[in-house]
Amino acid sequence: MGKRVVIALGGNALGNNLPEQFEAVKKTSKAIVDLVEDGYDIAIVHGNGPQVGMIQNAMTELVRSDPERYIPCPLSVCVAMSQGYIGYDLQNEMREEMLDRGINKGVATVLTQVEVDHTDPAFTQPTKPIGAFMTKEEAEQLVRERNYRVVEDAGRGYRRVVASPRPVSIVEIDTIESLVSTNHIVIACGGGGIPVFKTRGHHLKGAAAVVDKDYAAACLARQLNADTLIILTAVEKVAIHFGKPDETWLDHMTPEEARHYIASGEFAPGSMLPKVQAALEFAESAPGRKALITLLEKAKDGIAGKTGTLITA
Repeated sequence: MGKRVVIALGGNALGNNLPEQFEAVKKTSKAIVDLVEDGYDIAIVHGNGPQVGMIQNAMTELVRSDPERYIPCPLSVCVAMSQGYIGYDLQNEMREEMLDRGINKGVATVLTQVEVDHTDPAFTQPTKPIGAFMTKEEAEQLVRERNYRVVEDAGRGYRRVVASPRPVSIVEIDTIESLVSTNHIVIACGGGGIPVFKTRGHHLKGAAAVVDKDYAAACLARQLNADTLIILTAVEKVAIHFGKPDETWLDHMTPEEARHYIASGEFAPGSMLPKVQAALEFAESAPGRKALITLLEKAKDGIAGKTGTLITA
């Protein structure tokens, strides 16, 4: 595979709270530095579902405790906060892991804005789960008190959902390109990026939304002219007929096969579906591009062609 890689980290790579994140990024950093050691130039995109929900809930409680002193915090600002504290942990652990292996390479987090279309239908149809899982009773209380939209999420409980528009372009792409080209690992588009849209002149306004990190990673990979997009998740390969007696794990998918499985409803929305769609979009965006979906722990084997699901045009 080519040497420029964009990696999309799934939630299992970060944990659900600060103590879990601190431990999770140690394992995550080892897996990524394995690829650095093999000579790959890497940009990293991470999710922020639990983290951005936690931040917004904390901000909401602060406003509730003293409304004369504090004002509500927009979701776009909460996404920016999550980029900072997740990036802080990741870049510190990766720097330590590289130095322990004698690798002298810079790593930096870029606070990244992602342009979205303010007319995207997603703004009227919220689907993106954020925050912690809740019981039905807790979810109903948030609906009554805060007018949140909630959904039952894959049998694991209830979660708040917000708009998830598709990314149009990466605002800080030139900065990210410069860093990758000068031997730096870059953590960018954290949580899918801070969603913004153009208003008057050159002004960018934050949107009340969360961009799916897999679509953001595919967008970044295209604009960086990456060779490979790696989407790391909780399973080693993509499956069809998942959880059924005829469950089948896939080593490879062509774009035609991927579209057929998507149309057949094989992949769960909010789970495997955006991963396959993002991988498909990137693989088809230019000749020779590849997308890989696999486990974090199997990233090195996956990029070597030993495991995972590979999508190629």
